[in-house]
Amino acid sequence: MAAATTAVSKDGLDLPLIDFSRYLHGNDEEKLEVAKAMLHGFTHSGFVYIKNYDISNETVAHVFANSAKFFARPEDQKNQLAWTTPQANRGYAAPGREKTSLLTEADKVESMIKESPDLKETFEIGREGVEGLPNNWPEHMDSDGAEFTNAMKGFFLTCKDLHMKVMRSIALGMGIDEYFFDQYTDGGDNNLRLLHYPKQHKSVFKAGKNVVRTGRHTDYGSITLLFQDGKNGGLQVRSPQGTYVDAPPIPGTIVINSGDLLARWSNDTIKSTEHQVVEPPHAEDEGVEEYPPRYSIAYFCNPNFDKFIEAIPGTYAEGKSAEEGGKKYPGINSGEYLVQRLAATFKGVPRY
Repeated sequence: MAAATTAVSKDGLDLPLIDFSRYLHGNDEEKLEVAKAMLHGFTHSGFVYIKNYDISNETVAHVFANSAKFFARPEDQKNQLAWTTPQANRGYAAPGREKTSLLTEADKVESMIKESPDLKETFEIGREGVEGLPNNWPEHMDSDGAEFTNAMKGFFLTCKDLHMKVMRSIALGMGIDEYFFDQYTDGGDNNLRLLHYPKQHKSVFKAGKNVVRTGRHTDYGSITLLFQDGKNGGLQVRSPQGTYVDAPPIPGTIVINSGDLLARWSNDTIKSTEHQVVEPPHAEDEGVEEYPPRYSIAYFCNPNFDKFIEAIPGTYAEGKSAEEGGKKYPGINSGEYLVQRLAATFKGVPRY
């Protein structure tokens, strides 16, 4: 039985579907087969699907149900838990607050927000116990708020565990020590992001050239674990031909993509690929006037914020220039890098 099959193949873009149980529970040969398949996916497309990853469908469904309940709350309740600063990166962001893009200059991003903000609302959850940066939990509001808080705290830690295992598989595929990344991932300086794309009339997307649910972008950190709702797609990945290819929900799977910091860490041997979220593909059907709502859950994984990130040994030639295969980037502190990127993404945040 092969470790990988093909989930998506179009316009030169091939996204594998990998049975991750063969890494988690297999013998050494099976683990290595999965590790090589994972690395191949990240070096060629920057995206993979995985199945059998030891998180139950019931757990994922419970988290989605709590997310939907939260976003159904009145605006004044959600705004009591508002996102404030890129240092915290916690709390609720209303529609119109964010514009994901390929830009890094804050003033240009703010101009795009005014023209065509992303059509979504989000709730950000960070690591518990960070002094001065508490999560904005709704547990004090009512019993649903308490259930939400409990479910998300547990899911955050569940995803942290999977993050570490995925990074181990990448290390094994790279031929370095399998536990190389543990020292960089054990702190759990990650973010669990709940997303709700409200239903929209078709005319909204025709109002401007940049009107999308989430604009073209690459992710900032090391990897992202993406749980799709299984009903309404919209995720698209940029192909080598420059087209955007649908990456539809596949029951029982999650999508994992590599981000900018992992690409930098690997001296660009791993790709960070552009992607976006648009209206669901099936919504173009004749007679459909309104696009349905979409929910997704992204777990953004980062190296521990106190870690210094520079090219991994074996990904560059010692003593050579970047053009000759040497290091392409200077080292950078993980936490500072993430704050800089976030500061250019949200409307009305301090400039750093």
